[in-house]
Order: sequence, then C-alpha cells, then structure tokens
Amino acid sequence: MKNCRLYINYAGHCLAKANHAVNGAPSIDIKFKALFALIEHPLKGWMLFDTGYTDRFYKATKRFPNKIYALITKVFITKNDELKTQLISIGIEPKDIKHIIISHFHADHIGGLRDFENATIYCSKDAYRQVKSISSFFAFSKGIIKSLLPEDIETRLKFIEEISTPNDDEIFGMTYDLFNDDTIEVYELPGHAAGQIGVRLQTEKAQYFLIADACWDERAYQQLALPHPIVKLFFDSWTAYKNTIYKLRAFHQKYPEVKIMPTHCETSTSKFINTEFDIDAL
Repeated sequence: MKNCRLYINYAGHCLAKANHAVNGAPSIDIKFKALFALIEHPLKGWMLFDTGYTDRFYKATKRFPNKIYALITKVFITKNDELKTQLISIGIEPKDIKHIIISHFHADHIGGLRDFENATIYCSKDAYRQVKSISSFFAFSKGIIKSLLPEDIETRLKFIEEISTPNDDEIFGMTYDLFNDDTIEVYELPGHAAGQIGVRLQTEKAQYFLIADACWDERAYQQLALPHPIVKLFFDSWTAYKNTIYKLRAFHQKYPEVKIMPTHCETSTSKFINTEFDIDAL
C-alpha cells in the first residue's frame, strides 16, 4: 500500500456497562470514547474517518422520541472536545477537509458532519439505505438521529460500491480500494450496524485497521469474548456481527503486525493518542 499519514483522537464519550461490552465483565460504567481519524492522503489532502460527537447531540435528543436515546446513552461532549475545535487548534480549518468516510450512521460517528460543508461523504449503500428507509420516529432505536445529518447530504454522498475497485479477499470475500490508488482499503464489517465499514491504511511506521464498532473490545477478536446477549436488541444483525468477529480473528491471526482499532476500545487506542498534534507519530 502507498503511505498516508494518520492522527487519531477522541471527540466526546458516552457511558456503557463493561459487562455489555464483554459478557461476564463487571457491571460497572466505562467510557466509550468516540474515536475519529484524521488522514492526510498523499494526493487528496486532509480527510476524516468518522467525526465523533458534538453538542448538537443534546439539542437533537431534547424531545421524545430521540430523548429515549439520551436517557439510555449518557453522552459527554464539550465545545473544546469537538472535532472541529480540535482541528482549528492545530491549524486545519473545516473547509480544508474535502473527504469524510463514515463507518456507519450512529450519532457518535456522524455528530460532526454538519461542520464540514466542503467534504464529499463516503459510505456503503446499505448504511444509507437504512437511514433513508427508517422513520424519524423509530430511527433512535437503531442509533440514528436524522437531524444530525447535513441537509444537503444526498448531493455530497458517494457510495463505495459504486466508485471503488473491488478486490478479492480470502478472509472477507471482498474489499474496496476506495480511491483506486492503493492507499485506503475499505472492508465490510456488518452486524453492529447496517452496512458498517472499516478502513485499512499504511503509514511510514505501521499499518492500521480502523474497524469502528465491529467490536467494542479487542478481546472479541482476540479471544472470541462476545458482548452480553442484551445488545442483540440494538444490533442490526447478531449473526452478521459474529461472522464479522470470526473474520477479524482470522485477519488478526494472519496479520498480527496490523494495528486493529475498535472505536470504543480504549485499551487498543489510548497508546496511539498524543497529547499534542503530530501527524508523523503513527
């Protein structure tokens, strides 16, 4: 793969039960930090993988039925935590972001989309099909809050299956070369959410696989430690989720050198978080 440059950090967090993330863990609250990735592509410049929370979440969940989402999922985000604020603090203006890859349309992954008006947005067909088809009244039950989406999203959307070169893959069946230039490989990781995707990329120092919510804890693909069955109520497909975990386990066993990053697994990601911006650290 051709090298990109990568920086990751968090934009807010919510609270979740440890035993929901891994069945049998203590029933205590843990932070599910909302990871984003800033990628510098060698030709296309600055781009993002997911956008974390913004304080628009509070307004969007002020009334029922979306208020149920906020009551179930306690969210913490300040203006200083927001992705837009973080980028400006390191000299990157929102207008400089020209491309955003969305893993799936849950609020902690698309919360900042409205801040980047010049960006083309990339996702899978299945992910956006669910957004379009589900009613606004019931969308919260699938983790979707439609008011967080840009009003012009359909004019800016590109579906990965339509623009990217498919490649055969012995573990996942198929992957997609996003820009058809061997820089960012897209993987289908369904189960937690409809049409969820992850991306693999190479930097000068290592190779990284950002897997979004394909699992919440690295023990899922390392030890097949699955979440509590109660999460089936919120997942798109439990069968697809388990199939994705088995594939990730096979990938990890074959490519142990690749750094796998589940969005909410602080054990996996914290070692790569820098207190000061350094695009060459990873």
